[in-house]
Amino acid sequence: MYDAGFSIKEDVLSNRECDDLIETLTELPQIRGRAGARHLMSNHAVAAVASDHRLLEIARCFLGDRVVPYRATLFAKSGRANWLVVWHQDTALPLSSYNHSAEWGPWSTKAGVLCAHAPSWALTHVVALRLHLDDSTTENGPLRVIPGSHTGGVMTDEEVFDIARRQEHVECLVARGGVLAMRPLLIHSSSKVRTDLPRRVLHFEYADSLDLSGNVRLAVA
Repeated sequence: MYDAGFSIKEDVLSNRECDDLIETLTELPQIRGRAGARHLMSNHAVAAVASDHRLLEIARCFLGDRVVPYRATLFAKSGRANWLVVWHQDTALPLSSYNHSAEWGPWSTKAGVLCAHAPSWALTHVVALRLHLDDSTTENGPLRVIPGSHTGGVMTDEEVFDIARRQEHVECLVARGGVLAMRPLLIHSSSKVRTDLPRRVLHFEYADSLDLSGNVRLAVA
């Protein structure tokens, strides 16, 4: 069966649930006045949504019966916080400890969490769910994806840009409360917003196990 590397499910959360989440996030000190925040799994309300049966069911469609959320990030685009994201793959994972394997790296620390770029085999155990707290429209910098591009493994920037030039992309327009699920190696990008209306997305990441191998364990962030 053809695997496009992404899917969209509408009406996962209600408008009231989105309002409650926005209110909670707005009150967090690390978010005030910023275009988002990393490592939100320590927040009770965010962690509760990540473990909601409706999101877990979507993640299971990609990973099987065993799924665990391990990272949550807020992206908040608006006319005042606006940026362009070029075509790329998501290859960095948060890890609980350093390892000496040549497969992993380069290494970095983001907001106090150790991260490393992962090999292709590790990224097949992961899926991202993007919960839309606002409507995603053509005007507010929606995610664009190249269907099926995740099957080529980890690529260089030049290989990614070459595929982006040659293959058609899909603009992922998702209504408020909907979820876009995507594999991390799916090539994607987003444009700048052309409106003052916000585009807030809670980006959750799930794995089929925190233990990716004998000496590699995901950090919960």
